[in-house]
Amino acid sequence: MGTPQAAVPSLERILADGHEVVAVYTQPDRPAGRGNKLTAPPVKEVALKHNLQIFQPTKIKTPEALEIFKSHNADLAVVVAYGRILPLSFLEAFPKGAVNVHFSLLPKYRGAAPVNWAIAGGEEKTGVTTMKMDVGLDTGDILLVSETAIGENETSLELMQRLSFSGAELLSETLEKFDSIVPKPQNHDEATFAPIMKKEDGKIDWNLSAKEISNRVRGFQPFPTSFSFYNGNKLTVWNAEVSDSERGDSVNGSILHAKGFLLVGCGANSVLKINELQLQGKNRMQARDFLNGVKLQIGEQLS
Repeated sequence: MGTPQAAVPSLERILADGHEVVAVYTQPDRPAGRGNKLTAPPVKEVALKHNLQIFQPTKIKTPEALEIFKSHNADLAVVVAYGRILPLSFLEAFPKGAVNVHFSLLPKYRGAAPVNWAIAGGEEKTGVTTMKMDVGLDTGDILLVSETAIGENETSLELMQRLSFSGAELLSETLEKFDSIVPKPQNHDEATFAPIMKKEDGKIDWNLSAKEISNRVRGFQPFPTSFSFYNGNKLTVWNAEVSDSERGDSVNGSILHAKGFLLVGCGANSVLKINELQLQGKNRMQARDFLNGVKLQIGEQLS
């Protein structure tokens, strides 16, 4: 049971390990792209290549959906970013229950966007956890854990791609050793949450430190991105880093330097160097190219 590209390596690894996949559950096809063309989820595309039985229910909390689910007579359900909260009846449908691959070091970063919030929160390490699912939000007993350092400049897109493969490896080991693993209860007192991203999360607060802002720039990709406004137009920041330049007594969010490279004053007396950005209606570009076309003035405010 999975939907996005992040779930594909797990499905492919299950097949490579020789397990029989009796059914694949994924989200319904949805409109995507400029033409709003109906597009299949990545997991469905892989399932089609392997001639697997595919189910895309719009509702799962119905007696009919449960009966179909039970009819597969599987030993175990594997869930990787399926995108739906499964009711207890589904979790208990098969003898060995349901195993989830979650992209964080549980109990930290429970929820829909653990990779984004780990980077935005300035974490230096993260990882993947396999767990036995229960009805709570990522509260089930831990089976195995794999840890990794977060790269200094790594974006959430890059980290998610890495974790999708390490998650597949951990799942393979989990299934191989399943009957001998002793599940470990989570310490719920240590839980932190990573809720689904909202558009307003991306609005840059220039009162934060440059480090906090640069972390969010890396963590909030591809959505909601990190953005501010210049002359009423949305200005998206795609790449930025902390600068050791002198700050002076400028106001937070003000332009400090705008020739060849772009510096902006931030909270905690810090300075952000913006390397790549995009003005509303324009293409992404390097700061140097951007400044050749848009003449920012020292002291102007980003809001």
